[in-house]
Parts: sequence; structure tokens; C-alpha cells
Amino acid sequence: MTNVSARLPQFPWDRLKPYAAMADAHPGGRVDLSVGTPVDPTPQSARRALAAAADAPGYPTTHGTGRLRDAAADWMRRALGASVDPVSVLPLIGSKELVAGLPALLGLGVGAAVAYPAPAYPTYEIGALLCGASPVPVTDGQLLDRWIGADEAPEELRLLWLNSPGNPHGRVHSARTLGEIVAWARARGVLVVADECYISLGWEATEPVSVLHPDVCGGAHGGLLAVHSLSKRSNLAGYRSAFLAGDPAAVAQLLEVRKHAGMMMPAPVQAATAAALDDDEHAAEQKERYRSRRLILRAALEGAGFRIDHSEAGLYLWASRVVDGQPQPCWDTVAHLADLGILVAPGAFYGPGGEHHVRVALTATDERVAAAAARLGA
Repeated sequence: MTNVSARLPQFPWDRLKPYAAMADAHPGGRVDLSVGTPVDPTPQSARRALAAAADAPGYPTTHGTGRLRDAAADWMRRALGASVDPVSVLPLIGSKELVAGLPALLGLGVGAAVAYPAPAYPTYEIGALLCGASPVPVTDGQLLDRWIGADEAPEELRLLWLNSPGNPHGRVHSARTLGEIVAWARARGVLVVADECYISLGWEATEPVSVLHPDVCGGAHGGLLAVHSLSKRSNLAGYRSAFLAGDPAAVAQLLEVRKHAGMMMPAPVQAATAAALDDDEHAAEQKERYRSRRLILRAALEGAGFRIDHSEAGLYLWASRVVDGQPQPCWDTVAHLADLGILVAPGAFYGPGGEHHVRVALTATDERVAAAAARLGA
């Protein structure tokens, strides 16, 4: 039997356990700014819908209800300016399962390559490794430079992930940049999948834009998919609520495979997701909570000698500690902050380009954020 786990790196968060213990030993307790899990209440609109749909003895459909797909399409039009046919919306059991499973669902394997920006969310690499494909990290800011001068894409390149706003660094690509990438990939038959789970959390500079926006794709969605999550927008991480939309042929292919695999969002979660997508008020309130925490943490970090790079959108500050004029190695910074009782994620978790940064999440209560700021200023 093939040992699939042997192809995978160590689960990154396991390496953080000793530093979590250091942070726990602080007299004021741990301030956890590492994982980025929401801590604020799930909106009442979603909770009411979940309860009302709790009597669900039958199987849900993989394609989801028309109510859910209509709500997703309406939200994309309203919030993103992207017109999507509800038929081309597909609910997911959280976005991570899609990121990890997409290469396999597309039938990729040995001999295929999956490209993704670096530094990046580690699961893009894992998805390629799980199916035996080759993961190809492409340094952010030089996306596709290794191939852009070629008449054709490398034969093995089948899938290109985009992530704007990016995790971990919060970098936002302009509509022009995204459009150039889309045009390049379309001309060479490469499927582009944009992970847009932070798209509603823009703070400054370029406003995040969807790959399905007409300014990027020309109003046609062929060769493009966009992935959206309600974990951050609506504090539904515990519900595992997400969806994808875009190229009708690609969505239909994924729907058929997922039907065979029984990959169905639970019916009560479908109802809660639709209600949350219809409710813009709670999302605006949550964004303001994050805005306030971001301002406090950024000021505290900069006052303590940290440099903040990018971070113009999303739920994180991409920070490096400057010592004697040089950025400190990320694990040294993790240890320094853990000694203050503050737990953050080392940039090394996210691949090339993260060696001298840490990712600082905004997902802590106001009290814990204030505690972190006080410790940094002491």
C-alpha cells in the first residue's frame, strides 16, 4: 500500500507547539495571533437559518439548493461586480478541502504541474503532493516570469492558483495584473483558480478585485474559477461553509466527480450560508472589528521595531523584526514574541520568501489584542 503521508511535509502547526507552551507560561496568558481562527460570534441571521433547517432527515444535493446558489450569485454581483449564473455555483465543505483536493478532482497526477504564488497558503502545495503532481512555487512579484517569454506554457503545467488578497502577506493584485495572468493562461490552456477568501477585507491601496470581474476576464469565465469562504466574512469557520463559481464546464466536471464522492454540504449549513450571504450588515460590522484591531496591532508592532510589508488587505500583518538594521530570522522572532506571551506564525510555514517574516493574525478578542499591544510597548 502506498504511504501517501510520506510525500507530505510535517504538519506546520505541530512545529509551533513548543512556542505555544512558552506563550502559555506568560503571567498574563497566551495571546494567540497564529492560526487566524475567528473568535467573534456567528451572526444571528445564520444561526436562525441553521436552527430552522435542523430537521433534515434526507440527503442534501451536491449542487446545493437553488436558494443557496442564487444567494451566492447575488452576493458576487452585489459585492464584487461579477455576474455569475447560479448554475455555475458549487457549494464546498469549507474551502480547504477544495484547495487540497482540486488537483485530484481534476484528474491530475504524476507528470502534471500545479503552480502557486510563494509565499503562500501551504495547502496549495499539499494538493499537488496528494495526487502525485509536481508543486511549483512561483515567487510573488515574478509570477510566470519563468515562462512568460515562451510561446507555450510547459506541457506539464495544468493548474495555476492565484490568491489576492494573499495569505500570508495581504498583497493585492490589480485588475490589470490579474488580467495579464488570465490572458497568458487562457492562451495556453492552463486553468486559473483564484482563492478569494479575503476579498472583502481590503484596507488600503488597491481595492481587491475578483478574477471573475469583467475588468479582469472581459466578462467571460472560461478557464477561470473563484473560490470563496464564509469563515472570515461571517465567522462560519465552524460550519465549513464555502463555494466556488466560474467556468460552467469546469464547474460541471467538478460537480460530477463530487457527486460520485458524496461531497455534500449539510442541508442546515446550506440554509445558514444563504442567510449569511444575504446579510451584508453583519459583514460590515465584523470588518470594522478587524479594522480596529489591525490599527492597534500595527501601531504596537511598528513601535516595537517591526517593519510591516504589504498587508493592505486580509486578516494578517506580514511583519519582520529589525535587529541591528537587518530582518531577524522568523523563528527567532517567533521565540521573542512567545517570551512576551504572543504566539504568531513563522513565515517559513508559507514557503520561499517568508524566512524573515512572521504572520500576525487579527483574529483575537479586543481584550487580547490590547494585551498584546501593551506587552509590545512595555
